[in-house]
Amino acid sequence: MSQSVVLTGMVLTAMPVGDYDKRITILTKERGKITAFARGARRPNSQLLAGSNPFAFGEFELFEGKSAYNLSKASISNYFRELTEDLEAVCMGFYFLEFAEYFCQENNDEVEMLKLLYQSLRALESKNFNNELVRVIFELKAMAVNGEGPSVFSCMHCHSKDDLHKFSVQRGGIFCDECGRQIPGMYILDDTRYTLQYIIATDIKKLFSFTVSDEVLAELKRIMKEYLQVYVHHTFNSASFI
Repeated sequence: MSQSVVLTGMVLTAMPVGDYDKRITILTKERGKITAFARGARRPNSQLLAGSNPFAFGEFELFEGKSAYNLSKASISNYFRELTEDLEAVCMGFYFLEFAEYFCQENNDEVEMLKLLYQSLRALESKNFNNELVRVIFELKAMAVNGEGPSVFSCMHCHSKDDLHKFSVQRGGIFCDECGRQIPGMYILDDTRYTLQYIIATDIKKLFSFTVSDEVLAELKRIMKEYLQVYVHHTFNSASFI
């Protein structure tokens, strides 16, 4: 008989199975992304009802099967209920969940992605942050955590750290004014470059501690939209709602 394990994580997806069960995906601190079955979770009186919904974060007690886990108990510390009261924020939140579900792998170290997901959802709940800024922070940091972020700390050609204003999505990073003359790309503000550097270099717990001008936000949104189009060959269904 298999022994139970207790894993800390967040429910990314939940799908109905049969008459009363659910098949859920959980991003865990200990074992990366896992699939689990929550038997009877769709019954009104089930103890697993709330703990098997997307956004539920906490400890999950599971029994390991041959190809999936079976959820026996969930101790949820955050349901992100305030998030679900704001239509724009909840749509953005589902996009973050789908993004994490696509990038994360089973038995991989996904601790940083789990932290990023948690802190990003908290930022969405707060009225102090622009949701569009939260989105570009999440996207850029997620790409950096996954090892696919742009190079923004020095010129990709001469390695100079001065006059860095030419950003090339195709080349995957930034160039100085001299080297960038022949490079297709976009000119960006110093403040935009500083923001890119801060997001990539800063600890996740300190990420959501700043605001930017409308002009900088517009540049960040353009960069990330084009960057994802080039480096992420996937269509996120939830993105169509935001």
